[in-house]
Amino acid sequence: MVSLAEQRRGAEHLEAEHDVSERRACQVIGIARSTKRRPSGRIEEAKLVRRVHELTEQYPRFGYRKIFARLRGEGFALGRERLRLIRKREGLQVPKKQRKRRRLGKSTADVDRALYPNHVWSYDFVADQTIDGRRLRFLTVIDEFTREAIWIECARYLNSHDVVRVLNQLVEIRGHPAIIKSDNGPEFVADRIQEWIEDRPTDTYFIKPGSPWQNGHNESFNGVLRDGCLNRWAFMSVREARLIVESWRNEYNEERPHGALDQITPAAYATRVAREHGQAA
Repeated sequence: MVSLAEQRRGAEHLEAEHDVSERRACQVIGIARSTKRRPSGRIEEAKLVRRVHELTEQYPRFGYRKIFARLRGEGFALGRERLRLIRKREGLQVPKKQRKRRRLGKSTADVDRALYPNHVWSYDFVADQTIDGRRLRFLTVIDEFTREAIWIECARYLNSHDVVRVLNQLVEIRGHPAIIKSDNGPEFVADRIQEWIEDRPTDTYFIKPGSPWQNGHNESFNGVLRDGCLNRWAFMSVREARLIVESWRNEYNEERPHGALDQITPAAYATRVAREHGQAA
């Protein structure tokens, strides 16, 4: 009997077959009673590993720290680093979530700044909610040269079909823009939007991911919209939000002086540019 496990089994055999005390059996075998009573390390390891598997299956998103806390609460005596190594050995680490790579839009033009009316339109979404907690979305469209807010669409949900509908309405009113600028939101890179643009004399400019300053005109406008309108009103319904936001859009265009336009309103600036262009022609 060389191994400790064999010595434990030998002592148990003497107790059972020869009806001797534990003390006498351990003296004969040559081990301490505490050693005989201590469970086998392999058995304890097997119990621990089995419990680690059970907890991991029950809580698949728990890391080893949370599993460690559960095991200590159940009376297992082990260190956190040992548990980490066991989980690594058993292949039980929490898999890292793979960030889904977003589809990026393909720009067909590069632009530093708008040079004339209808040269560059930029659009983006703004989120808010009605007083019952239900969501509201606003699609804002501006002319970067005149700084006019040419449209604000409001609904519970807005998708690429709604974007195309708004663009068709604006083209009927103002004609085609030379360039449309946006971020890489899924509504703007959708195939339906790209097909609409390909069929028209309009190019696209998508800003780089994580670079909102490249769409600075629209970002600035959205900040003014939120500060001057959305934060001041508690909307009861979509209809009320549409009426209030449309009223505010007219106020923005026709009454609010714009610092980048020498403190005249966007509508007055657009009128002045149109008059100057007509005189030049």
